[in-house]
Amino acid sequence: MTPWRRRLRTVTFGALLMAALFGAQGCVYRLMVQQGNFLQPKDLDRVTVGMTKVQVRALLGTPMVADPFQSGRWDYVYYLAGMRLQKPIQRQFTVFFENDKVVRIDRSDKQPEKNAESAAPQPAATPATDSTG
Repeated sequence: MTPWRRRLRTVTFGALLMAALFGAQGCVYRLMVQQGNFLQPKDLDRVTVGMTKVQVRALLGTPMVADPFQSGRWDYVYYLAGMRLQKPIQRQFTVFFENDKVVRIDRSDKQPEKNAESAAPQPAATPATDSTG
């Protein structure tokens, strides 16, 4: 191999390497940060008032936050950020217990449901009768 060919190969390799480095500067890897308990909505729907702590733990797993000083509350927290998400996804599911039974459930992922009274059809108004006349 002649010296000028070796030099041409070295210059070509250097130019390609520099182009690859400049091109790779725009590629930024965004690490996905996932913390907490990822729970399927169908599993959350299965938790009902009256279930025991053992049943809830079997269904959802160990809670992310279990306060040793307040054993009547379990918090399942989920947080996901990164990649190309506009804003982080954050959900919270809290189960309240009394005497080892579920008494209340709070969910951050459900929209508040309409009041049952306002959703029910109203009966037709009946004319009032006057009993004095």
